[in-house]
Amino acid sequence: MKKNALLVLFMIMVIAALSGCSSSGSKDGKLVIGIDDKFAPMGFRDENNEIVGFDIDYARAAAEKMGKEITFQPIDWSAKESELNSGRIDMIWNGYTITDERKEKVLFTKPYLENSQVVVVLADSAISKLEDLAGKEVGLQSLSSAADALNANPIKDQIANLSEFPDNVLALTDLKTKRLDGVVIDEVVARYYMSKEPNTFKLLDESLAPEQYGIGIKKGNEALLELLQKALDEMNNDGTAAKISTKWFGENKVLK
Repeated sequence: MKKNALLVLFMIMVIAALSGCSSSGSKDGKLVIGIDDKFAPMGFRDENNEIVGFDIDYARAAAEKMGKEITFQPIDWSAKESELNSGRIDMIWNGYTITDERKEKVLFTKPYLENSQVVVVLADSAISKLEDLAGKEVGLQSLSSAADALNANPIKDQIANLSEFPDNVLALTDLKTKRLDGVVIDEVVARYYMSKEPNTFKLLDESLAPEQYGIGIKKGNEALLELLQKALDEMNNDGTAAKISTKWFGENKVLK
């Protein structure tokens, strides 16, 4: 009986190991994509509570070319790499900035969109340049590339206080109520909210850091990375990417 039990256990371990070695890195042709569902216009909830956005459309189009089914899983953005490495999600795909530090944790596709970190203030604010933030209250999304950009700038040591928020919406809300003087945020996000609330915000002329977005995949899953990159390249070549970009940005911003 013991031998039979050991044999059964061995077979279960072999099956589990084989299952984990899928060439696509997904289970049953399905992929779970981790997103921040308050990151407009990349991925967010509309008035019907449906998840929409540029990255959402972009991911769906790529999945179709890959022959995969996808679901979008809102996650705690500050734990995104942990969610990926634990296997709870298969990709991080929602305005995910490529950095050297993140490259040590995940695999990245080629950059597909350019962005920069900027500072948003109220439209009637006297703040007009970065040095004006000295002695002011500043906010940003926790564990985001906004934090990296601010930390790399000398103004970081001159601000009065830095508040971190779970998402950009909460930071901008505190800015509107004047609990903050400025918010460090992705330019694509800032411009989206500026278009939705005219005459509420303005951008400082100086940006903190240029950056590029990529899709993050668990290290060791090169097969899935290759499959995804092939789909993205096809979308660039056949005009799919340009069509999605024009829908959300009014022009083709997708990098080739």
